[in-house]
Amino acid sequence: MEALILSCGTGGGHNSAGKAVMEELNRRNHHAVMMNPYTLCGGHLAKRIDSTYIVTAQKAPKAFGTIYGAGELYRKLPFRSPIYYANWAMVSRMHRYLEENHYDIVMMPHLFPAEILTCMKRHGMKIPKTIFIATDYCCIPFTEETECDAYVIPAQDLAHDFSDRGIPEEKLYPFGIPVSRGFTEAQSRDNARLRLGLAPDRKYILMAGGSIGAGKIHKLMELLVSGRERRNARGTEKIELIVICGNNRDLYGRLEKEYGQQAMIIGHTDQVADYLWASDLYITKPGGLSSTEAAVSGIPLVHMPPIPGCETHNACYFQRHGMSVSCEAAEKDAEEIFGLLERQEVCAAMEECQKKHISRDAAEQICGLAEEMTGFSAQL
Repeated sequence: MEALILSCGTGGGHNSAGKAVMEELNRRNHHAVMMNPYTLCGGHLAKRIDSTYIVTAQKAPKAFGTIYGAGELYRKLPFRSPIYYANWAMVSRMHRYLEENHYDIVMMPHLFPAEILTCMKRHGMKIPKTIFIATDYCCIPFTEETECDAYVIPAQDLAHDFSDRGIPEEKLYPFGIPVSRGFTEAQSRDNARLRLGLAPDRKYILMAGGSIGAGKIHKLMELLVSGRERRNARGTEKIELIVICGNNRDLYGRLEKEYGQQAMIIGHTDQVADYLWASDLYITKPGGLSSTEAAVSGIPLVHMPPIPGCETHNACYFQRHGMSVSCEAAEKDAEEIFGLLERQEVCAAMEECQKKHISRDAAEQICGLAEEMTGFSAQL
């Protein structure tokens, strides 16, 4: 099977989901290509679209929420969105690319390429079979105006959110959000710590803001460092802090300068799975992909305040199902976070809820669906 995965870097979750699917396709001996569709217009456009999103999410989350809210209002109007028409400019380039390169199926963990192929379909252009992969625990604005052959959604109890928007129920597949096998293949905490060079006799709190390093990381760091020093002084089990800043170089520089002697500050890393397996508690912004990675790894999860929009839905979904707790980056939250380390029964219950509600084999199920749709078989 020849598969094309179209994604964008507006947040790392979309690309991570795409890479997880490509990893599984390759494991099944299919051939897969992953690309940002806007690179067909040159790399500058793709980078500009990605960077605009990232800067807005990092520097102006309230503005991001306003834009998302406008999308929620706009979707109630009886005509197509500006996103649909903006992507019309990509139709001729994508049509030419698909004519020159044969693919049996196109998988899209991002709305924008789904809009492009929908434009093509409505104008009578021949396209391969299509699968849209939702990467948040809600039906984001304008998903309903796309026309894909299948929609992979995070869970069965979210099906109504998509069908109520007009997406046919028979096209919905509640397989979950795909994550790399590094997060799903269980490993011991001791082995993970050995690989990372971490002490075996400490408690580790891991904090991250996704690939873009967004969220109230600096404020939480200030509170946790202060609270950690008080707890360590009591002579109880030592607590260490690890912060992954992702691609946010400004955050990395600031934290390294202020807390480099008191915590482990890490920039971009491809060892996130190892750090999750090695840690006792994880604090992150409620991105759909990062939350799913945590849940399939089975780690007590604390959500920092969300970027308004789909992250709000993600946090609500996880908390409603007992898979996480929330914090507002206040002093009382730091004490509650440290207290959670000592409440083993609460942590165990959280991990059980994660096992119950989050799929660990989404990538496998998605690839199985692609094989069914195209008539190809896995060659394992």
